[in-house]
Parts: sequence; C-alpha cells; structure tokens
Amino acid sequence: MPLNFFLKLYARLAGLTALVILLCIVLFVGINSVRSQFWHERFAEPLMRWLASSPAPEQQYHWLAPEYGFQVVDAGDPSLSPVIRERLGYGQVVAVEGSLGYRFLVSGFHGETLQLRASQPYRDIAIVSAKAIRVHLDAVGLDEREQAIERLSESLKARVRRVQSPTALPDDEVLERVYRKGSAFYYDNQVARVLLQLADGELVLVSLPAPFNPWAWPVILLLVVVSGSVLALALFFVLRGLDSNLRKVESVAVRIARGEMSARVESGEGSIVSRLAAAFNGMAEHIQRLVDVQREMIHAVSHELRTPVARIRFGVQMIEDCQGQEALQKQLDGIDGDIQELDELIDEILTYARLEQGGPVFSLEEASVTDIVRQVVTEQQLVRPALSIVGEIDGASEQLAMADVEPRYIHRAIQNLVGNAGRYASGKVLVRCSIDEDHCRVDVEDDGPGIPEDEWEKVFTAFARLDDSRTRTSGGYGLGLSIVRRILYWHNGQAFVSRSDSLGGARFSLVWPRKKPMEPEL
Repeated sequence: MPLNFFLKLYARLAGLTALVILLCIVLFVGINSVRSQFWHERFAEPLMRWLASSPAPEQQYHWLAPEYGFQVVDAGDPSLSPVIRERLGYGQVVAVEGSLGYRFLVSGFHGETLQLRASQPYRDIAIVSAKAIRVHLDAVGLDEREQAIERLSESLKARVRRVQSPTALPDDEVLERVYRKGSAFYYDNQVARVLLQLADGELVLVSLPAPFNPWAWPVILLLVVVSGSVLALALFFVLRGLDSNLRKVESVAVRIARGEMSARVESGEGSIVSRLAAAFNGMAEHIQRLVDVQREMIHAVSHELRTPVARIRFGVQMIEDCQGQEALQKQLDGIDGDIQELDELIDEILTYARLEQGGPVFSLEEASVTDIVRQVVTEQQLVRPALSIVGEIDGASEQLAMADVEPRYIHRAIQNLVGNAGRYASGKVLVRCSIDEDHCRVDVEDDGPGIPEDEWEKVFTAFARLDDSRTRTSGGYGLGLSIVRRILYWHNGQAFVSRSDSLGGARFSLVWPRKKPMEPEL
C-alpha cells in the first residue's frame, strides 16, 4: 500500500506541476504580448509625435521614405481596423506587428495618418531618432546648439550629449563607421547608442532607454505568486481530501471501539486511500467475525458442557447408592467416559479457536500429499474395520505428489473428512487424490444419506448440526468441518461440499495451491 499511495500522490503532484508550468507559460506569453505591444508604442511615441508635429513631414523627412517606409497612409487602408482608427482618432501612437516587423502609426498635423516601418524596432527607432537629431542640430547655430540638445532630449526622450572627452569615445571600429557614414549604431551594456558626426565635425552621442525585457522582475514575481498560489491551493485540496478520508477511517475506528461492529469505511475506487480503506474494512470484518465466533462459541460451549457435566454430577450421586463393586465400576466407567468426552471437546475447541483467531504459525514444507492420504486411509480403516475405505491415486498425481503443505494440519483436515464420512457411510468411503502442476485436490465421498443442497454451507459453521440422519447421535461436536475449512484457509485453499455422483452420498472436497506463492522482492 505505501508504494501505491506515494506513486499516486507523486503522479498527481507531477501532473499538477505540469499544469502549473503550462499555465505559467501561457500567462508569461500573454502578459509579455501585452507588455511588448505597450512598450513598442511607448518607445516609438516620442519620435512619431515629433514627426507628426511638422506641418509638412513628408517633405521635411523625405529621407526616411526609402529605408523606413515613412509615408501618409490612406484612411481607407483595409489593414487599419476600426479599433486602430479609433485609437488614432484619440491621438494615440499605434504599433501594428506584422511578418516584416512593426508599423508605427500616428495622426499628423492636418489629421492625416503617418506611418513608419521598422523591421528591428529598437534599432531602427534609435537610428531614426538620432538622424532626426542630427538634422535639427545641423540647422541651428553653435550658440543655440546646447539649448537645442536640451529640447531634443526632452522631446525624443533620449539622452543627447556632446562628446568632449576621448574617454567617452567608443572603440575604433565604431569611430571608423562614424567617419565613413556620419553615424554608427552600437550597444553598450545592452543599451542602444548612436554616435553622430555633425556637419561641423562635432561628435554627439545619443543614448536610448533600455530595450524590452520579457524577464522583468514584476513579471517573474507575478508568475511566482500565481504558480505558488495554484500549487498551494491544489495541495490544500489534495491534503484536505486525504485528511477527509483519514477522518472517515478514524470515525469508523471510534465506532467499532464503541461496539458498532458493522461500521465500515466508505471510499471510492479513485480515492488515494482506497487500499487503506479496503484493508481496514477487511480487518473490521475479521474482527466482527471473531467476535461473532467468540459469542457463538461461548454459547455453544456452555451448551455442550452442560450435558457431560450433568451426567458426571448424576454419576457421582449414583455412586452413593451403589450396592456392589460391579455397579460402582459401571458408574465410574460412565464418569470416565464423560471426562474423556469433555477432554475431546476442549481439544476441538482449542484447535478451532487457534485456527480461527489468526491461525498457528504455519511452516509450509515440501511433503508428499499422496503419502498423507494413504496414511489417513490406513488409520481410518483400522478404526472402522466394518467399512470399506478406499484410496484412489492416479499415476500423474504420484509424479507430482510433493507439495508445499503443513503436513500435520493437512493430515488433520483429511482425517476429519474421512472420519466424518465414516460416521454416516452405509458401507463404503472413497478418498480420491488428484494433483496437477498448480493445485492439489482431495475428494472424500461416502454412500450415506448425503446433505441437502440448501445446507451445504451450514455444515462448515462451528457447532452446527443438521437434522435428519446427521444428528447428535452420530457423534461429534460440530467443529470438525469448521476446523477443516480454517486449515484450508491458511493454505490459501477452499473446502466445499457437493453430492457424490458415484456413491450417492456427500462429497467433501479440499483444493489448495501446490506451491506457496512467491514473496515479492524488496
């Protein structure tokens, strides 16, 4: 049970963890999709508003058209959804992601819609912003350049500063590109920078904000909180279900302790403690059966003891009135017989109680079942010489005679059946032994009156006696067949009764595994 229990628990936790991971991935992608859209619009907004603020942006920034697709978009463009048109009407900058990158849209000075394309938004927006800064700085005088830099920094949300120290210069490869093309884009600690060379040869460094970071700490914190909450909630429900099932077991245990022996744990097949519930119910049924057996045994024993004790008391009283030695001896012999009967009854009761209340410590060993059968037949033939007690053992069974049994108790079981058959047989008892690779079977048949089919189970009940021919006058205490069934139970076998086809009387059968089951390796 522990292995299955933990396997189920770990399987559920593993499945739950996989679901939580999937949920976190979906949540991560969804959140970053919204964040990315918002970041791109915020990042491009200063530049797009700067371009839209010009009365004639297409003429002023015509140099953007070939590389970045800067143009006026027709209001009837089918790619502009009603939502995009509505947002543009509110004056917002809209970023539309496509297969070739992003399109940035904004309403212009006269209400027209301006578009800028960027295949690599972070890099392209930085380069366009830097080029726009160079155009405006080249158009102002040296005395106004510092004020223009401040205005541009504020408007384009970029850090613009003159390069006045050699230590602020990047490596030679970047400088070479600047001298050759007039500008150079590069990364410094993952931040975009553009180095410009103005018309008068002055170097200006433009630094843009950090790029979009999908692993920002608020996102990670949110995922940790969500995953932790889901796992904690799921673990709470799992443990609550486990606690509920354990409380059911506890409640039933308390009820049984109060004397409600019929109380049982109700647990579905899918429950994580279903095997515990099944084992507990099995234990409860065993305890209830033992209590019932004990109650019946006390009642039956008191009844069985009453008769011989009464006869002994009567015999003792009769001794006082005996006139001769012969009469005295007769009374003493009667008392001795009653004591012998009591001794046999006590022996039967102790044997049955030992088998019923957990059984003896069975030490199964390899022994010949056919030899045991022959021994019982020989012994019973000597006890009942008037009957014909015959043993039938085929050749195949002789080859497979060795089986794992407790010889003493198997002998006792077969002896009880043969002795029982001998008491009711008219003249013949047949003991048939058949053994195959997997099972041993012993059938004991007699030519007596037989047993009614509706009482086949009753004969195995302790102290049970049947009416008609099988009455108390035949002898016995009603424990022999109960002992037989318990012996077979501890051999993982069965004992049952049917009708003999060949002799017409009763047929008692014993069936048990030939080899004991292999114990699992730890």
